[in-house]
Amino acid sequence: MKPSTNKGRSFRRFSAVTIIAVYLLIAVGGIVRTTGSGMGCPDWPKCFGSWVPPTDESQLPANYKEVYVQQRVDKNVKFARYLSALGFGELANQVENDPSILEEEDFNPVKTWTEYVNRLIGAIIGLLIFGTAVLSVRFWKEDKLITVLSFLAFVLVGFQGWIGSIVVSTNLLHWMITIHMLIALVIVCLLIYVYHRSKPVQSDYSSSRLGTLKRLTLLCLSLSLIQVVLGTQVRESIDMLAKSLERSEWVANLGLTFYIHRSYSLLLLGLHAFLLWKLWKEDIRHTQLVKPTRWLMAIVVIEIVSGVIMAYFAVPAAIQPVHLLLGSVMIGVQYYLWLMLREKELKLA
Repeated sequence: MKPSTNKGRSFRRFSAVTIIAVYLLIAVGGIVRTTGSGMGCPDWPKCFGSWVPPTDESQLPANYKEVYVQQRVDKNVKFARYLSALGFGELANQVENDPSILEEEDFNPVKTWTEYVNRLIGAIIGLLIFGTAVLSVRFWKEDKLITVLSFLAFVLVGFQGWIGSIVVSTNLLHWMITIHMLIALVIVCLLIYVYHRSKPVQSDYSSSRLGTLKRLTLLCLSLSLIQVVLGTQVRESIDMLAKSLERSEWVANLGLTFYIHRSYSLLLLGLHAFLLWKLWKEDIRHTQLVKPTRWLMAIVVIEIVSGVIMAYFAVPAAIQPVHLLLGSVMIGVQYYLWLMLREKELKLA
């Protein structure tokens, strides 16, 4: 049962700010990735063993590279044991024997502080999500699910932090970065859901085709998630190529995954255009559905344009975090639109 009073107004404002903040963190994470700063801090949660990282290599011991490599090795041995216990023996073997884990990183103050700022923002957002969970307690008697999912989002933040530590210890192991991204999207969707559920029930639109529109929106969401995963795979390929090739040579050597990702975007554009046409045909222009629909189409178009720029202009560093952020926002808007259609369908049932 959705709340029917205005007591949740402050909760919705706070949760909306938290959602925006999570997207900010995703954008900052994209900057970290683009600048190659992911290993700017070789340990976690501290940075070079301190809560405030050094600004010069002279502040570190002479053998700092060996020290932090050994710390990563020790942590990965434990992680591999967990994987083996869960039945992922092949992955455990990959983690333990990945030669990149033994690569020593030179101290770079710019990369160190870029990663450190990323972690600071992550900590602040963790507090915002905790605040959302605390505020959600006011809904416990009226709608327990709001409170439960708000606290689940906070628990996932802790799990995301642990995954982040594994990403560092495995020296940015590729599939771990994809998992890291997907968990961030799950957290966003949980926050969007509790924000939506805390709103008083409203119904300014009715149609016999709500079920069809809802299923079409869900299809767009599902296919977009696949596209996001493909995008992370392309990004991982770029990370590998960047070690040995010039930027101008990256796109030509990306392989099949890139071409699938590029062509797949045209399918998504056509599907979203069809969704827009179906919604407009149902005369949503004066309903609450119009804003998320317009936002969704605009984001899809800009996202594809940013992808084209990356493909034809040697993957400009400034466009990469924008492309990542737009893809994440697209998932959130699709999910919110689906929730609105679902609510109206249930209201009419």
